[in-house]
Amino acid sequence: MASHRRPKQPGRTRVTIFGATAAATVALSSQAAQADPNLSKDEVKEQVDDLYEQVTKINEQYIGAQENEEQLQERADELQESVARGQEELNTLRNSLGSAAAAHYRTGSLDPSVQLFLSSDPDAYLEQASTLNQITGKQAESLRLIEAKQRTLAQQRQEATKKLEELEEVREEIGKKKKKIQGKLNEAQRLLNQLTQEERDAIAAAEADAAARAAAEAQRADRSEGRTELAAGSSRATSALGAAQSKLGSPYVYGSPGPNSFDCSGLTSWAFAQAGISLPRTSQAQANVGTRVSRDQLQPGDLVFFYGDLGHVGIYSGNGQMIHSPRPGTVVRYESINVMPFQFGVRVG
Repeated sequence: MASHRRPKQPGRTRVTIFGATAAATVALSSQAAQADPNLSKDEVKEQVDDLYEQVTKINEQYIGAQENEEQLQERADELQESVARGQEELNTLRNSLGSAAAAHYRTGSLDPSVQLFLSSDPDAYLEQASTLNQITGKQAESLRLIEAKQRTLAQQRQEATKKLEELEEVREEIGKKKKKIQGKLNEAQRLLNQLTQEERDAIAAAEADAAARAAAEAQRADRSEGRTELAAGSSRATSALGAAQSKLGSPYVYGSPGPNSFDCSGLTSWAFAQAGISLPRTSQAQANVGTRVSRDQLQPGDLVFFYGDLGHVGIYSGNGQMIHSPRPGTVVRYESINVMPFQFGVRVG
């Protein structure tokens, strides 16, 4: 997957995603290449930022593949159950020809006309039925039912086989994406290991300070002009915002839908579920749910999307701030919507 580096903007404060929790979230790969010891602290931070952004994007693909797996498994199960029921119905139809005919069918001692009647190729029988005077109208109708049931079963078996093959492919895809995520995390950890404890502590303190400033901005918004914005939002959307606020400080965990840890779309889907609104699980799918709005139209409770592939989502909280679950090594927190490339908002509810 191509790297998505955040554009550097004049006057923009980059909020890093390091800290003590980052070093504890991943295990080093024993076969991984050594990190470049000549990188400066700023270069390490830049590369780790990029790696964690990639993780969040792959994570959304990973979740989408998991949803696809669930849907394929459900459809395959339905088809297999339908085939089983259909086979029972077919057996009943065949048995309805009479115990004597059924007994002869099982032993293979049927006379030609009845054997043809019970064959797996009813079309051939119908073509010749006009020459077989022994067949009654009731038997012909039973044959037509058998023919239709056999065709349906053949189609369902074929579809079930196809779904099971697709399911296997999706499971392989999930395994590859999970491995790719772990590889990115391992690479980020190797970079972090180059920093001294003093450097890591300084970065963690800077990140905590940035989060505190964002929270203070959100509180000021609620006390002043943010109240007007809040009143403009729908009741269910602002309820979702309140639910997200209740999870401030919860850790980012890739693939997690809550309630104690979240990835980015896991937080938004969980928060809106608390307000009675069902959202799709991935950020890309959530972008298609409501009405799109521009930056200057945002109201508290609107979903906000970032990057050209819509790989990240948060909930707008007013005054240019949002609540989101950023990336590995961080927690659910307030942050400016300017810390990553904003695309558009979506109003739901």
